[in-house]
Parts: sequence; structure tokens; C-alpha cells
Amino acid sequence: MHEPFEHPITVQPSDIDELGHVNNVVYVRWVQEVAAAHWDIVATPSMKENYRWVVLRHEIDYRNAAFLNDSVRGTTWVGEHHGARFERFVKLVSAHDNKVLAEARTMWCMVDAGSGRPVRISDEVLAVL
Repeated sequence: MHEPFEHPITVQPSDIDELGHVNNVVYVRWVQEVAAAHWDIVATPSMKENYRWVVLRHEIDYRNAAFLNDSVRGTTWVGEHHGARFERFVKLVSAHDNKVLAEARTMWCMVDAGSGRPVRISDEVLAVL
């Protein structure tokens, strides 16, 4: 297993809801952004051309609020895999005080970019994750 991947996030005005903090839906977007940033860094051009990822399930625990202009550190790592599916974990942490903002477990499915059909995760792909 590889080291966890970190991705910086800055809270934008559009992330804030009527309660004055980051809306829960934004955390879901960040979970996906952190995962996509990881894939973008580790995947070869051929992998990016041939495969896509789709979300099958998100589980998110919201711990603390984030506010406008906060810096957030998104950390991700992968877990178990079976066939075309694997689990990915994401932790969103406040960069200034290390408070956990949210933790997520997401089930992803690898699909063929051309057909959109699930495809078994190869050893080549597993090696970079």
C-alpha cells in the first residue's frame, strides 16, 4: 500500500451556506476532488485514457465545521478491492488546528472509458494506487 495522498483545499464563498459554514454537499464534492487529484497524479496517460471511475456509495461522517477562507487538507488512501470495485478513504482536516472536519468511505467502480462497462482493476492500476 502506498502512502496517503494529500490535496490542499481553500474554502470559497460559494462553499458557504445560509448557516455561515461549508455546506455538507461541498464535503461530498471535496471527497471526489481529492480522489480525482490522486488519480490524476498517479495514473499513466494510458490509464487516464482507458479508464474512468464512478461512485457506487458514499459514507460521510461530519465532525466539525469549516468557514470561509479556511485551508483544508484532504488526505486519501485506498482500501480493499474486489473485481472492478474498491474502497477509498478520505479525511478532511482543518490545516490550522488539525481538527477533523469530515471522514468518508467511498466505494468506486472502474469502468472502460469507451463502453462505460465495469472492468476488473488490473495489477498495473493497483500498483499505482
